[in-house]
Amino acid sequence: MTATVGARSDALIEALTAAGLSPESDPRRIAEYSYDASNYRVVPAAVVFPRTEDEVATALAACHRLGVPATARGGGTSMAGNAIGSGLVLDLSRHMNRVLAVDEAAGVVSAEAGAVLTDLRAAVHAATDSRLTFAPDPSSQSRACLGGAIGNDACGNHSVRHGRTADHVEALRLVTADGLRLTATRHGIEATDPREAAATARAEHLTTGLRDLAAEHLAAIRTELGRIPRQVSGYHLRHLLPEEGFDVARSLVGSEGTCAIVTATRMRIVPRAARTGLLVVGYADVVDAARDVPAILPHRPTAVEGVDEVIVATMRSRRGADSVAELPDGRAWLFIELDDDEAATPDAATDSGLEARMAGLADQLVRTGHAMQALVVTDPVARADLWRVREDGAGLSSRLTDPATGRTIESWPGWEDSAVPPERLADYLAEFRELLDQHGLTGVMYGHFGAGCMHIRITFDLRSDAGRAVFRAFCTDAAHLAVRHGGSLSGEHGDGRARSELLPVMYSPEMLGAFDRFARLWDPAGLLAPGGLTATRPLDADLALDGIPDRRHPRDLGLLTSAGGAHPVQACIGVGRCRTSTGGVMCPSFRATGDEKDSTRGRARVLQEVVRGTLPVDDPAVEESLELCLACKACSSDCPTGVDMAAFKSEALHRRYRGRPRPRVHYSLGLLPVWLRATGRIAGPLNAVMSTRLGRAAARVGGVAADRELPRFTSAAELRTELARAPDSVWAVKRGAPTLAPTSASAPATRTSAEVVLFLDSFTRGLRPAVAGAAARVLGSSHTSVACSSGHCCGLTHITTGRLDAARRTLSDTARHLDGIRGPDGEEVPVLVVEPSCAAALRGDLPRLLAETSDAELARRVAARVRSAAEYLGVLAASGRAPAWPGGAPPDRVTVQTHCHEYATFGNRVQRATLTALGVGSVREATGCCGLAGDFGFTAGHEAVADAVAQQALAPALRADPEAPVLADGFSCATQVAHLAARDPRVGRRTGRHLFELLDPDPTDPTPRRQP
Repeated sequence: MTATVGARSDALIEALTAAGLSPESDPRRIAEYSYDASNYRVVPAAVVFPRTEDEVATALAACHRLGVPATARGGGTSMAGNAIGSGLVLDLSRHMNRVLAVDEAAGVVSAEAGAVLTDLRAAVHAATDSRLTFAPDPSSQSRACLGGAIGNDACGNHSVRHGRTADHVEALRLVTADGLRLTATRHGIEATDPREAAATARAEHLTTGLRDLAAEHLAAIRTELGRIPRQVSGYHLRHLLPEEGFDVARSLVGSEGTCAIVTATRMRIVPRAARTGLLVVGYADVVDAARDVPAILPHRPTAVEGVDEVIVATMRSRRGADSVAELPDGRAWLFIELDDDEAATPDAATDSGLEARMAGLADQLVRTGHAMQALVVTDPVARADLWRVREDGAGLSSRLTDPATGRTIESWPGWEDSAVPPERLADYLAEFRELLDQHGLTGVMYGHFGAGCMHIRITFDLRSDAGRAVFRAFCTDAAHLAVRHGGSLSGEHGDGRARSELLPVMYSPEMLGAFDRFARLWDPAGLLAPGGLTATRPLDADLALDGIPDRRHPRDLGLLTSAGGAHPVQACIGVGRCRTSTGGVMCPSFRATGDEKDSTRGRARVLQEVVRGTLPVDDPAVEESLELCLACKACSSDCPTGVDMAAFKSEALHRRYRGRPRPRVHYSLGLLPVWLRATGRIAGPLNAVMSTRLGRAAARVGGVAADRELPRFTSAAELRTELARAPDSVWAVKRGAPTLAPTSASAPATRTSAEVVLFLDSFTRGLRPAVAGAAARVLGSSHTSVACSSGHCCGLTHITTGRLDAARRTLSDTARHLDGIRGPDGEEVPVLVVEPSCAAALRGDLPRLLAETSDAELARRVAARVRSAAEYLGVLAASGRAPAWPGGAPPDRVTVQTHCHEYATFGNRVQRATLTALGVGSVREATGCCGLAGDFGFTAGHEAVADAVAQQALAPALRADPEAPVLADGFSCATQVAHLAARDPRVGRRTGRHLFELLDPDPTDPTPRRQP
């Protein structure tokens, strides 16, 4: 059997290659495309990235000739297993992603199937000056593609007003299973090119067959289909009815790729509201929230979405307390959006009319409904934050933080998409909770309350036989419960591998027979997307967690495993936020290349195969997957499930190179802190040599990119000169001393304790002496006792190059040193680390890497004290102790490049919040990675990606205001600013400055006073 499958795969690859296509079947690519966002894993034979409809037709014709299944894929965000298959996977998102035309007069937009929904919407807004929009907006819209929305009949937050994707389809361009090109319209099916006789004949055959199907099952179609707004399960045969005008295009929506592959579409676009308002209403629980939905719907809301407290707690735990705006009292919340809808009230189109509607609804729900409290949210930033909580629900709810205990809880899809009539939602949820209890499960509930569609993540144990038995039993019982309440197994995610087996619970044998006949009319051989609606697999087959060893297995993979038997790398469930092109920082390498291999998800899937045992950790596939990871750590914050690819890369490098020769750059830049111990004594001659042709050649030998210049090294004298100008309140800590020691016999006794510790990291000491001096002067001017620690290291470069044994030794030494520095009464005092990446290492990597050592508690204690410069100065400002600005006034504006590690570890708003608190008038944030990312941008072979990443956010921000001061606390960020300034005249002659430099009270006084 295996030999037959292998031979067929070889024949497929040979046929595709001969036809001019470029199929890929290497282990890395196969790993990336064996998963989507569902519970399932299906290994394909090959993956192809078609550029045109003709290439899709060529690929399908080859598959049909060889009897090989084919599955179309867009963003790969299917939660039902619709984007994976055993034969050929066709990824349309990489090349077939264009918006073709926007016709405002006709109210339609044409686009290819691989167009990302937010890109499509942005194109409509641009072409119509924001008068029209594309309505379907599922929470995955920033990476989900139009073809997938059609395949699943996606809906989104605003479906309560705008309905499902099917309601917006005007025409579909298709390729059939055997490679013919057809166009489905609102009134039939025709050959895309009338000159193609085979396609014309096929269109005629389908027309006859579909009309006969509808005529023979009129009663069943009319009584069983279209009963509730979110009845997505099964095929949408009601559109074939005479009263629907024989709408073939819309009958194919929701067919999950089993009938034909959609290559391009023409979609309706709708008027965009000029004004909207958000009302957030708090409830005791989700059932009470659901009971108020019937009272809300007459107010014609544009959205009625709900979340519970566990999702909110998880968001705050992962991204900081300020990541979620203030919420009204409650343990569950409805987000109700109203717009300037004149059909609601005559004056609704005015600001006062909209406000009155919101106030009236709030009063009604609190006074006569079940609400505890209601809050009108007017701040745009707060509104965006709240919508992001809802949009990230799928990811956040998969790795939950228990608000009572702080414990992490795993939950999974499988029954995450049921829908019932909105008026029955509360009773359904109440019984659903009872059903969870009966099976010993817990579920977190969120979703489209206004449409009666719930996305429920459940604590299934999919790793054990017993747990999988519970999974099957529960889903079966849940299907019966949903049907009893007049509901649908799926409300927008599709049935796929997760629910197709249960369709007999919902539909009669006649309707199931009609479904099968419909699919066979389109694809008689059953080659398109088998395993879901067709050739249905059991719902507990092909589960990705089946066969995964736990930590008790001999294969201990360090940071890829955890004490509880789970594997952190499997936190990636495929939601795909790392494939977005805007918003947040993750994932800069994917944004540069557009290749799944360079996304956080793609890398996680490869590492999941390592955990599974199908790939060794030192396999070239793993190396290739991780090569362009910048280790920016943005995924640890931006990823809804908290995947920390930088940590996983570190572990993989540790295991790959342990006891083996390493890349040259690991010895040059990877040991930079070690070399910096010596460069202070020879900085003058070293800088002179490195500026010559010989020095540049030596850098190339060390693996440094040809277009990069090594930074200027600091002499010990320069550092002494800078620190000598610090106030007397700043004093030195002797290396290795368990307690603080005064620098001289005349030093006051208070020198044995500190108000704050200034940690001068290796980069600041060896490469940025002016920053070291500025930090000492700023802190010294606002504190009575500043302990200056300048002899230790955070081990960052050891971590990023995978020298984890050395990193642990360095971190242990530093943690013991810092633990001995206390306040006057032995209390713990803040440790301010000047370089943000080093601060992040001591805050995050220190406790993680020492977690299983004797220093674990000490590491946690020290990490809790660590502050970045921006975080600490923000605290000072909040307490009225902000340092004074030189000259008496802050700059009226600044451009800020927040270091990715600071963004991920200390919060994505830390710089903006601190600058605002310090009085800066306008802050322009370059939200994105700078592209240098430690040694990444210096490394030969990374030049193109580093430059492309710099152009994502930093370069545009610099060009937008060439006169504004540039704040770049990170050494890498400041270096990249200088690199761009030297090459792009539109950037201007700019230097990235540290916040301490902007606040330095004595930036030019050269008179030495004292060396701390």
